[in-house]
Amino acid sequence: MDRLSVSTPTIGAAKLSDFALLVREGLSKSGQKELPSKYFYDEVGSALFELICLLPEYGLTRAEERILASHAQNIVAGLPQSIAVAELGSGSGKKTRLILEALCHRRTLSYYPIEISPKALAMCERELSDIRSVNIVGLEREYLDGLLEVAARRGEDQTLLVLFLGSTIGNFDGDASIAFLRKLRDVLWKGDYLLLGTDLRKPKQLLLGAYDDALGVTAAFNRNLLVRINRELGGEFVLERFAHQAVFNEKTQSVEMHLRSLTDQKIAVSGASLQAQFAEGETIWTETSHKYSREELGQMAVRAGFIPQAIWTDTAWEFADSLWAAS
Repeated sequence: MDRLSVSTPTIGAAKLSDFALLVREGLSKSGQKELPSKYFYDEVGSALFELICLLPEYGLTRAEERILASHAQNIVAGLPQSIAVAELGSGSGKKTRLILEALCHRRTLSYYPIEISPKALAMCERELSDIRSVNIVGLEREYLDGLLEVAARRGEDQTLLVLFLGSTIGNFDGDASIAFLRKLRDVLWKGDYLLLGTDLRKPKQLLLGAYDDALGVTAAFNRNLLVRINRELGGEFVLERFAHQAVFNEKTQSVEMHLRSLTDQKIAVSGASLQAQFAEGETIWTETSHKYSREELGQMAVRAGFIPQAIWTDTAWEFADSLWAAS
């Protein structure tokens, strides 16, 4: 998810896209340069992420799949009969199938995957199209914009179940995660539900391996953000001059991904009206992935306006799916 807030554009930037504005803002910072992680997921980035999920070092996705395979029936057991499902960042939809199949045994339902990546939406719709009693309505939107649209479409008697799987909430810095969850809660009615996936704390070396695999797939995923800037914004990044770097921040209990400049260099991005200056060793911060404790999850729920209902965990790779009700 995007860590950056967009300031009001100047007159000269008025015609720039959101992508260009965020690139210009992030690479113009005098301190730590940043790029928004939500733009990882173009067609190539989405395909690379699917490969990352298969890597032996990256246990997160398989852990959540095990949880949903074992507990999907328990997760949906207490939910009302009349329900609509919205998912923030559906990806390929493979994990979501387990929840939808558990729900659709009771009645036909509408499922709204919300993605900024058209490639991911297409993959999701292909993956789930064979579930006959599920009506899929894909929304190419930012998360909250898409959720507002789903809320406007819901029936008066429908409960809304929001899926936010895969620990994407961990991509927010600090209290930004609470701020986002509060905005999400504001869209919901009392008694709606959120199923939230979160990666739990584990040994540092295990985490670093998950974000810097031996095959270099995560490195390619990270550098593909520069490829996208080159392609879409006329950037002049030379990939060989940037190294992928994963670091563990003890203070925040987060893994951070960076792109480290291997030399002093100046890079033009014409589509963002930018000349970015890099010193050797300087980094671009592209993603943060916070790791949670169970106690922290309970506190987050209350602060964001939810009541924790249940939590299911995997022990082979510490991960949790939590069901919260809007209070």
